[in-house]
Amino acid sequence: MTLAASPDAPAIPLGGPRLPQERRLTTAIPGPRSQELLARKAATVAAGVGHTAPIAAVAAGGGVIVDADDNSLIDLGSGIAVTTVGNAHPAVVQAVQEQVAQFTHTCFMISPYESYVAVCEALARVTPGDHAKKSALFNSGAEAVENAIKIARKHTGRPAVVAFDHGYHGRTNLTMALTAKSMPYKAGFGPFAPEVYRAPVSYPFRDGLSGADAAARAISVMEKQIGADALAAVIIEPIQGEGGFIVPADGFLPAIAAWCRQNGVVFIADEIQTGFARTGAMFASELFGVVPDLITTAKGLAGGMPLAAVTGRAEIMDATHTGGLGGTYGGNPVACAAALAAIDAYENEGLIARAREVGDILFSRLQGLGDPRIGDVRGRGAMVAAEFVDPATGDPDAATAGALARACIAQGVIVLTCGTHGNVLRFLPPLTIPDPLLHEAMDVLAAALAALPAQEA
Repeated sequence: MTLAASPDAPAIPLGGPRLPQERRLTTAIPGPRSQELLARKAATVAAGVGHTAPIAAVAAGGGVIVDADDNSLIDLGSGIAVTTVGNAHPAVVQAVQEQVAQFTHTCFMISPYESYVAVCEALARVTPGDHAKKSALFNSGAEAVENAIKIARKHTGRPAVVAFDHGYHGRTNLTMALTAKSMPYKAGFGPFAPEVYRAPVSYPFRDGLSGADAAARAISVMEKQIGADALAAVIIEPIQGEGGFIVPADGFLPAIAAWCRQNGVVFIADEIQTGFARTGAMFASELFGVVPDLITTAKGLAGGMPLAAVTGRAEIMDATHTGGLGGTYGGNPVACAAALAAIDAYENEGLIARAREVGDILFSRLQGLGDPRIGDVRGRGAMVAAEFVDPATGDPDAATAGALARACIAQGVIVLTCGTHGNVLRFLPPLTIPDPLLHEAMDVLAAALAALPAQEA
């Protein structure tokens, strides 16, 4: 039996901007039809595939997700920064429909098609730097990261790679090695890919270092523990995502990039979560005055369709032999059509400025809470986080962050946690969310925080 088979099921609403932009609770969360799906999930989906919100989604658009019980929840997650242009954006929907009617797949490595090339042209235009660029397209962020490492190793002839404390780069074997956090991403899954090393990142709230001092510390580790002559690449998220939305101190990223340039090390910016208007710039690297050698993208690239890319200096991208890059579904024509529509929206619908407006609201509301359990509010644009701490010690407080997220979801506001210690709430609303809905979400959060019992706080 499917969810749609129940005679008393509510009519499934149309998605996209047609949805009423309202928080609406017709049942407790989860409602009976969501519980039905969750029971089926428990019976047939591997236990390792978890979920945050206990709902069965049937429609989404603007700033809301509607479930099978006709509850309308405010979406502050965007599918983890994927539906930045808004779920079911009309231009993305139209592009996908038109492409599906033409052809769904030929494999670009067998018979090329224009939309793949057009996405690569668009990426060359919108990514940082005015140098000659080339791209290769893949399915997921982890695939993009793996291929960026492959390209850097081939270009330099060196084996070693440096990632940073608190960094997250994926769940495949190589990207697990790059990812810092063990549980749930790495625990029990080793051994991992070799020649991956870790350096300390700039974390102003925790280390108190200037950007220059934090960079000197990281460079010392790289020089003493690895050696520049063995190092193919340094990979870093300009603003760390899963690690806690950590914004490095001014000067940190430029110093690391300059050291890479001086030593022939490929500087890779992982902009999978920060890319495409999310931070109030097309790419977060621009906020720090950094031009990466290679940049990895996914998530917001294709408006909800699975697509990822490695874009970079043409001479580096061309180092790989023919046939060394690719994949059966990489650059799927439907996903490429969606990406072209999404990129057009980023460039022509004021979404970069909108991200800054959303960020201003989030910062104002979070800082205005004045709660001593919030140790830090940080981020850029519509990528904002609140780090929860024990007010007496400053130690990470995962219990409060987790309890607050659960309380918000129960009241119809989807908010996500992150951070190496699980003590950070992250806010990633679609840029199409209306201001009143965003303020209502923050009202719910404020009330939930105030209501947390002492034993959970």
